[in-house]
Amino acid sequence: MNTKPGTIGMKLGMTQLYKDDGTVQRVTVLDMSAVSVVGKRTLEKDGYVALVFGVTDAKEKHLTKAESGSFKKKGVTAKRELSELRCSEEFASKFELGASLKLDELFTVGQKVDTRGITRGRGFTGVMRRWNFAGAPSETHGTHEYRRHGGSIGTNMTPGRTLPNLKMPGQYGNETVSVLNLKVARIDAEKGLLMIEGGIPGGTNEVVLVRHAVKERVRKAGR
Repeated sequence: MNTKPGTIGMKLGMTQLYKDDGTVQRVTVLDMSAVSVVGKRTLEKDGYVALVFGVTDAKEKHLTKAESGSFKKKGVTAKRELSELRCSEEFASKFELGASLKLDELFTVGQKVDTRGITRGRGFTGVMRRWNFAGAPSETHGTHEYRRHGGSIGTNMTPGRTLPNLKMPGQYGNETVSVLNLKVARIDAEKGLLMIEGGIPGGTNEVVLVRHAVKERVRKAGR
């Protein structure tokens, strides 16, 4: 179970940063100014330790009575998007209900992080867009209406059927994707902005999970 420190944020989009030597960094900007702790799970009561983070204030008319009562009982502001993250007892003890995050205490510039988001939905797509097929080898010389097809999908006699798990047209996107070992490029603690080098799955204003890297490579001395 991953218990690395982390939080959630809203993806604002991508931009560029310029280093001192003039090189360009392509970064994804995450807004974490509205993130707060709206729940805690304890080992004594729940059998595990976790923090529940919430982002974007919710109107009471959009909540069920159970949800509204839960937020009022805890004395925290109701949130539209919630995410529960397992963590260590030491990390959970740093936060109280309703507390906001301090990015400069949670992340450092240059460290590696893992990100997770839901990719943009593309609808029903063909094999060239969905699986990066090359298409027909020749678009002329007698080829008719077969330029973007997938090609042969079965056998003639044995076994005489289409085998399962073949790459075919279908629903593309709208799935959870993780990108590991991205680098934190810049932290704006006052505005609650976290800038991560590279692309992160998800569209604009989508909720993204960011955690300390779980598979970070440690270089040995002399290499």
